[in-house]
Amino acid sequence: MIASHLLAYYFTELHHDHVQKVSNSQHLQCFETGDFLALDLGGTNFRVLLVRVSSNGKQKVEMENQIYAIPENIMRGSGTELFDHIAECLANFLEKLGIKDKKLPLGFTFSFPCQQTKLDESFLVSWTKGSKASGVEGRDVVGLLRKAIKKRGDFDIDIVAVINDTVGTMMTCGYDDHHCEIGLIVGTGTNACYMEEMRHLELVDGDEGRMCVNMEWGAFGDDGALDDIRTEFDREIDAGSLNPGKQLFEKMISGMYLGELVRLILVKMAKDGLLFQGHTTPDLLTTGHFQTSFVSAMENKKSGLVSAEQVLRGLGLDPSPEDCVATQRVCQIVSTRAAHLCAATLAAVLRQIRDNKAAERLRTTVGVDGSVYKNHPQFARRLNKMVRLLVPDCDVRFLRSEDGSGKGAAMVTAVAHRLAKQHAERQRILNTLRLSRDQLLEVKKRMEEEMNRGLAKKTHATATVKMLPTFVRSTPDGTERGDFLALDLGGTNFRVLLVRVRSGKRRSVEMHNKIYTIPQDITQGTGEELFDHIVHCIADFLEYMGMKGASLPLGFTFSFPCHQTRLDQGILIKWTKGFKASGCEGEDVAALLKDAIHRSEEFDLDVVAVVNDTVGTMMTCGYEDPQCEVGLIVGTGTNTCYMEEMSNVELVDGDEGRMCVNMEWGAFGDRGELDDLCTEFDRAVDDQSTYPGKQRYEKMISGMYLGEIVRNVLLDFTAKGLLFRGKLSERLKTRGIFETKFLSQIESDRLALRQVRSILQHLGLTSSTCDDSILVKEVCSVVSKRAAQLCGAGLSAVVDKIRLNRGLEKLSITVGVDGTLYKLHPHFATIMRETLRDLTPNCEVTLIQSEDGSGKGAALITAVACRLRDAGK
Repeated sequence: MIASHLLAYYFTELHHDHVQKVSNSQHLQCFETGDFLALDLGGTNFRVLLVRVSSNGKQKVEMENQIYAIPENIMRGSGTELFDHIAECLANFLEKLGIKDKKLPLGFTFSFPCQQTKLDESFLVSWTKGSKASGVEGRDVVGLLRKAIKKRGDFDIDIVAVINDTVGTMMTCGYDDHHCEIGLIVGTGTNACYMEEMRHLELVDGDEGRMCVNMEWGAFGDDGALDDIRTEFDREIDAGSLNPGKQLFEKMISGMYLGELVRLILVKMAKDGLLFQGHTTPDLLTTGHFQTSFVSAMENKKSGLVSAEQVLRGLGLDPSPEDCVATQRVCQIVSTRAAHLCAATLAAVLRQIRDNKAAERLRTTVGVDGSVYKNHPQFARRLNKMVRLLVPDCDVRFLRSEDGSGKGAAMVTAVAHRLAKQHAERQRILNTLRLSRDQLLEVKKRMEEEMNRGLAKKTHATATVKMLPTFVRSTPDGTERGDFLALDLGGTNFRVLLVRVRSGKRRSVEMHNKIYTIPQDITQGTGEELFDHIVHCIADFLEYMGMKGASLPLGFTFSFPCHQTRLDQGILIKWTKGFKASGCEGEDVAALLKDAIHRSEEFDLDVVAVVNDTVGTMMTCGYEDPQCEVGLIVGTGTNTCYMEEMSNVELVDGDEGRMCVNMEWGAFGDRGELDDLCTEFDRAVDDQSTYPGKQRYEKMISGMYLGEIVRNVLLDFTAKGLLFRGKLSERLKTRGIFETKFLSQIESDRLALRQVRSILQHLGLTSSTCDDSILVKEVCSVVSKRAAQLCGAGLSAVVDKIRLNRGLEKLSITVGVDGTLYKLHPHFATIMRETLRDLTPNCEVTLIQSEDGSGKGAALITAVACRLRDAGK
């Protein structure tokens, strides 16, 4: 590894499109026009720039800048003093241009090793280049600058991006050359950055597209990798530096150390009698007195020897012509080594990019800046020549940055500013789907009110939560036995079951079942066709079990809103979940089933009980846990039942004991109780549904609708240019195409973004990017979290009512749960449980998953009913 590979956290969009490279000028066309500030700090001088981006058919970039010095006492003082000085210079620049009253976006080029966690947050790893301001290492430099500006209080700016000078150089040069994908600095210090494939960056989520990597290659060799080529002079320089053992590669290359290397060699040669007749002078022996600019001057082909004599005499020496030639040769050797070392590491970067692209030949551009590269007469030529020798299969163009890295910072800022505005707009929209604790408590309160309205005779007719009596008043006591059929109908798939109940010490429930499908034309046809199809499937099942013609007691799990006056009767109030079979609403579904059985003339069944799937789930779980007194379904639809005090069930005579109440809570909100929580996406889903205005709570929670909510959010984002680059796919426009199972898959912690993208491609979004995948995942997460929280809030109202019914301070109770959304979504159950715990601190609720569905419960209710009927006889 060349170096630590710190990541430059600006979006891949800033420089490259997700897979194919996009030029910087193309990105500039995406800029919002306006004024952008840049602050370029990389040494004892720093620049403040105002970059004006205008467009009159063609993008135009204009710059104004001012260079400010940082006194040495501040560079080595406290971090507070340093950033206060920078803030003062910023204020001076803004005042000079008459824009101090404007809050402009600023890009901060900070050319020291940093660990970035996001675009506008960067923690200084260590000072280099002789800087030593205390209290800055390990801290966020953006935060320190913001603090200094806030302390002044006379101006404000929006720091939207912090980048390295190499990144700024790459962006600056990339504006003129679209092939530029490497940035190189060889000046006071040295560093490089390049565009790396996301799939290789394990520190960042996502594997599509590319991201700029800030290499911080000055630290190459700190682990001993360069020990075999470091000389005694390199070790002496390091020992006398401010950071011994650090930045060893930089100390062999950069302008801060080249002059010092030459000085140490000259001192050694003089002491060995090889130069200056063995004489030295105080100036020659003083650290820092042989500047890197002297090296550049001595290597000038025309005036090099004259410069050598002038410099040496300036150091108090009396050089001979041979001394001047030898000193020039030392300079050549030191600068050539620096250029070749730089070329070797750059060659490794070029090979990496070539291999990433699997290209036989790479064509690329390196954007370069820095005083050594620009001012030394031979450095650039030697570097270029050695790169060509080391990587002959790479056609490399070296492009000097004439505007420094500040322009690049402003370019990054301009794009980042636009992206930040887009992000803010996306979050504004998603915030309409996020619920606060106060909102959830209000949902709980309104649910409690609707429950009481549904139980009371006076208000039952207008209540949205119907609180329907089920006439289930007893749970299994262990004496039930026999064979029972169960029919479980709650969606487009239904089950027929044979349940064998054994009593006594070896009490057990043995089940056999088969799943059948109801074609859509039958769910939308006539009731006669629907029940004839069901009976045909029952006949098939009996033949499959070798029980053709058998007459058995049957429990019918019918998971649609029904009014019951007795256990073996269920008057369908209304279809839900997309069913629309005619001639059923207002009719007894048990009678409709019996009529179909008589029409078939193949077998006879005794319909003993009609139950809801929630009741069946409660009974199934109650067989294993006697504390189970609540049933919850969260699947295609959603509903709950629980054991209510008979004294509160005003629709049924009698005050003794308890009865299971089928809440039919999916209709909660149909009177407007949830209007303040409904979003434009909920309204769109409702408007396009089979029954607009009905089952509003269910449409915000259940599996039948969550995918549609997500699809509508994605459509809105895309139409506003916030997703998929504003390009809609025809498939995404199709209602129902974004299935709720996609939410479960996309939100899975084990699913990589590459797999998320494959789901999006299935939806016709072939050009979706890694960032698109991240955003789609966030939308899914927000929608499913809201569903789980709403479900938890409703359930909290149920368990708290049971606690208050019984006059308990603390309630311990079990809820039996079934449904594909609850079972298959990776986070739904956890979020619902957390919400329930938060909103009902006085209830200890255990949630147990029904493994056998609600069909087993229907058979158990039938078994109990048969036991009670036999006992009555």
